[in-house]
Amino acid sequence: MCGSYVSIDLETTGLDPKKDKITEIGAVKVEEGQVTDRFHTLVNPRRELEERIREITGIDDDMLKDAPGIEEVIGSVVDFCGDLPLLGHHVIFDYSFLKRAAVNHNLKFECQGIDTLALCRRFMPKEEKKNLSAACRYFNIENENAHRALSDAIAAHKLYQELKKRWQKEQLKAFLPQDLVYKVKKEQPATKRQKQLLRDLIKYHKICVTVQIEYMSRNEVSRMTDKIISQYGRIKEVKDNV
Repeated sequence: MCGSYVSIDLETTGLDPKKDKITEIGAVKVEEGQVTDRFHTLVNPRRELEERIREITGIDDDMLKDAPGIEEVIGSVVDFCGDLPLLGHHVIFDYSFLKRAAVNHNLKFECQGIDTLALCRRFMPKEEKKNLSAACRYFNIENENAHRALSDAIAAHKLYQELKKRWQKEQLKAFLPQDLVYKVKKEQPATKRQKQLLRDLIKYHKICVTVQIEYMSRNEVSRMTDKIISQYGRIKEVKDNV
């Protein structure tokens, strides 16, 4: 059962799909238990990476500066996945980022999913850690380049196959795909007036920002503007003395 799926993994600038951005996408297509195709790309998040993200993933700003933006690759990701279930370690995380990107670019992306994290929580001893690296160590599964998207996608696939081999006969339903539910509305692009106000605030207060304003949504610009005003104040008008 469920011998065909797309095992997928993302690297991102953070954990919140409303605020953070995708930096890498890795996926393998599995048909009847065998890998038949692979997909991999870096993605330019159009902002500088925090040090902790660079340390975890080994991805740095130089690697991303010439990478395509998400608008250039999301269509290829949706096509690659097709109608197959998505498999991942905490797969709703990856799906939420991809679903948001798809909706923002007028693409339909409704999927079922298989969560290897949920399976690990069900079948591994309680005292064992359940993150992907720990689960792979527990089951003696090699992950050549942990915290890189394609390597983690392959590792999740191998982990699922190992879990199936051990427990599918006893717990068949646990291995079947479930509907992935993540509701999101299309983000509206920021207006010229919004972006200019933000640029004026940044210039007036002499603030260094690491985000490319041109690519920010209306909500993102609004949040940053409010944060700057709250922290530094508004632009004071200069009145001529008569």
